[in-house]
Amino acid sequence: MISFECDYNNGAHPKVLQHLIDTNQLTSLTYGFDQWSDSARRKIRVACGCPDADIYFLSGGTQANATVIDSILTTCEAVISADTGHINVHEAGAVEASGHRVIGLPSTNGKLIPDTLQAFLQVYENDESRDHVAQPGMVYITYPTEMGTLYTAEEISQIQTICRRYDLQLFVDGARLGYGLMSPDSDVSLSWLARHCDAFYIGGTKVGALCGEAVVFPRGNAPKHFFSNVKRHGALLAKGRVVGVQFDALFTENLYFTIARHAIIMAEKLKRVLQDAGIPFYMDSPTNQQFVLLPTARAHELKQKVDFTLWGPAPEDSSLMICRFVTSWATTEQDIEQLRRILS
Repeated sequence: MISFECDYNNGAHPKVLQHLIDTNQLTSLTYGFDQWSDSARRKIRVACGCPDADIYFLSGGTQANATVIDSILTTCEAVISADTGHINVHEAGAVEASGHRVIGLPSTNGKLIPDTLQAFLQVYENDESRDHVAQPGMVYITYPTEMGTLYTAEEISQIQTICRRYDLQLFVDGARLGYGLMSPDSDVSLSWLARHCDAFYIGGTKVGALCGEAVVFPRGNAPKHFFSNVKRHGALLAKGRVVGVQFDALFTENLYFTIARHAIIMAEKLKRVLQDAGIPFYMDSPTNQQFVLLPTARAHELKQKVDFTLWGPAPEDSSLMICRFVTSWATTEQDIEQLRRILS
């Protein structure tokens, strides 16, 4: 059975795996203080154009989100997110478990709109009872969004300006960052993003690594005791080299961006196959996640032959199911052609 279910259901890219094999018999320091993690940090600093960046390798995306948010916010502060944001819907309350409320604001195509953010904060500022509520301390966005859409550079700039106006930190979840940056619709580069936020992470789990994310504080602005907080959140690997070695490979000869671009090329071909089959799209996505609408019975029938995700009933018509098809660094031309044959 072919799979378009997600972008982390394969192992590691062969070059990443080979680097793990090549370094396997060598000893090193632990907890991310090894030579390969140091090498990966140097390469990421160059790629980000941030020579002073603090970089930490964490075990996974949920751990990265929960740890960064808990480390930056004070005890009474909350994080603002699009209502569709990953921390608001798909992390089992991990952020709330650390004592911080997630404030979900209405989104458009998965995006937090600057005007919506400004309106919310203006109401908050003018509320005489504001000291009795969770205090906004951070804005969280994802690039790409949970729906595969992209913020424009102008939208991120506007959000950053609002954050500065209200003394909020801007944190970008980059679990699928490579797929966003390599989209032909993206007007954002890695170095540009690093200049326009306070913290972000480069996703490895979904972009060619076995596991792991690289959290970046671009101006050397890591919160006090961040390493200890990583451990407190269970996100620190004793064998930190496991993630460091992988990012060392991913940021050698632009591998991270090359394999992400491959996924985008496969997504464009997937899109054409779905269009040729007369399947309507739920929304237009320029990245590796494609959302379509299928009659519920047909969706369940197709799942007997193809792995994909049933996202939920369409809000406008409950007889239709929103279905998500995802490409990755591992998607092949043969996968696309097999789907074409099944749909025809």
